[in-house]
Amino acid sequence: MIRLSFGDRVMTVTIYILLSLLAFMTFYPFWNALVISFNSGMDTSMGGVTFWPRVWTLENYGIVFNDARLLNAFFISVGRTVIGTAASILFTAIFAYGISKRELMGRKFYMILCIITMYFSGGLIPSFLLIRELGLMNSFWVFIIPSLISVWNMIIFRTFFQGLPAGLEESAKIDGSGNWGIFFRIVIPLSGPVIATLSLFTAVYHWNDWFGPSIYISNENLLPIQTMLKQILNSNIVSDQMSQLDSAAQGQLAKMRTVTSKSLSMATMMVATIPIIMVYPFVQKYFVKGVLIGSLKE
Repeated sequence: MIRLSFGDRVMTVTIYILLSLLAFMTFYPFWNALVISFNSGMDTSMGGVTFWPRVWTLENYGIVFNDARLLNAFFISVGRTVIGTAASILFTAIFAYGISKRELMGRKFYMILCIITMYFSGGLIPSFLLIRELGLMNSFWVFIIPSLISVWNMIIFRTFFQGLPAGLEESAKIDGSGNWGIFFRIVIPLSGPVIATLSLFTAVYHWNDWFGPSIYISNENLLPIQTMLKQILNSNIVSDQMSQLDSAAQGQLAKMRTVTSKSLSMATMMVATIPIIMVYPFVQKYFVKGVLIGSLKE
């Protein structure tokens, strides 16, 4: 066993203290929001609710789940995340597989065009005009089509594909397999860590995006949960938010009189945040492996 000097022990203790403080500062805001969501709104307004609910209640969540608007927004977000992630990973992987082939004519030119888009954007107004001309305004597909290809993800996919043994594809071609067969039967099964990692990053983007729908969607029935949450957080008076709830929710609120705009916002925030957080433990083991393989392997 290696004995640490006094200076090393002091440094180790200091590092652990700093990391513990950083972890606390990162976790506490989320925990406090969770506590407030389970606490009576009127009691929360008096202050002093920090680490544990003082007056337990489920009324905040009752209002959220009785509001048809919020439930609809939640399912819009789920649909967008699932379809958008699957479509983006598929199209990006296909594009990267083609770019990874050295025999592709104009390969370097295509890469330069792709990289330029990473540094220069057309801007909000040209993007808005393009979306409008494509007929995607107030359409569910405005969530999917503009984000089908991610250049950053394509580069990671391409680098990973270039690192696969050439003998695998040569053997498959000898057995009579075409490019599509090689891609779906050999390349994709071997790309599990990269696909899992990039799928998570893409899913987080789709789930958390609130700005795009606020620009391109005016139909309330197509708004995702994050955009709806943003509207709730911007509401300073509880009556402004309650006026948009279902009649059943309004009756419950009038009877209970314990829900405030802050407590309702915290409950909605938890509903919008917890589902995507629950995905992390299932793909955490792929993070380092997937990104390092895709970005460093030559």
